[in-house]
Amino acid sequence: MYYLIDETLKESSLQQCLQSGKPCVAILTPQQWQQRRDEFDLGIDIDFDTLDIHTTMAEVNYDSITGSFMIPVHDTNPVEYRKFAFALDEKGIVFIDSGHYAADIIARISQSRKWRLPSLERFIYDFLEEIIDKDLTVLENYEKQLAEQDELINSTEEASLEKVNTIRDHLRILRTHYDRLVDLAQELEENENEFFAEENIRYFTLFGKRAARLSEMADSLLDYTSQIRDDYEARIAEKQNHIMTVLTVVTSIFMPLTLIAGWYGMNFKYMPELASIYGYPVIIILSVLIAVISLIYFRRKKWL
Repeated sequence: MYYLIDETLKESSLQQCLQSGKPCVAILTPQQWQQRRDEFDLGIDIDFDTLDIHTTMAEVNYDSITGSFMIPVHDTNPVEYRKFAFALDEKGIVFIDSGHYAADIIARISQSRKWRLPSLERFIYDFLEEIIDKDLTVLENYEKQLAEQDELINSTEEASLEKVNTIRDHLRILRTHYDRLVDLAQELEENENEFFAEENIRYFTLFGKRAARLSEMADSLLDYTSQIRDDYEARIAEKQNHIMTVLTVVTSIFMPLTLIAGWYGMNFKYMPELASIYGYPVIIILSVLIAVISLIYFRRKKWL
């Protein structure tokens, strides 16, 4: 698929893109790129393999800028990625995508964008904006879910960290994603090859700032997950301490009774209490008194 950047994105042919003098956008599969890359005169000898993409980045070459996108999909667990590569110069940009993600973004831009001052820089800005268009809503939804989990952990005995840990993993991935987008924007902003008009560099600055704000928000939510984990661990520790306190109190109550049982379990011949008709009830009463007095004492100390 080929487009010319005019007031809107206009579908065209490869020949129109190469001959019109206007910046163009092309979307090719890796196989199509291998067949037609020489026609774009980008001076690139790299074969783009979308399966071998591991990050979002941009690299400045002698007469082009190449790079890749690795975009996490929010609604999957474990997180899946949309991967595609790109190459650009002052004449336009080529996306190499074995799927349809780049094509979907460009289709949305062609339907919703109309530019008073069309340019390659403005198209790239809108393309990058489409990548993070719904991310603020996603982060706000994560914040709401974390608040619910925080309340659940502080109000029930059956709460767990499974949901919090899943959100934490997604937030880490998103923070890395935004940081890579900031790096990419800065690389474009440098304009080392002078592909971009100076008055349009501001688009990359604007996008970099927005991606940085999303990164800061993701980082803040990661701190929130750490706080929730700390609260959960403190609650578990408090529960364990209470159990240990109860066990200690019970042991303390029955320790004197164990001593009495052991003492009179020796059955020596000349133990006068064994022959007394009051020995058994006296020991029973003594044992009950020891237990009651111990319970009253521990209650006053608020150990029970």
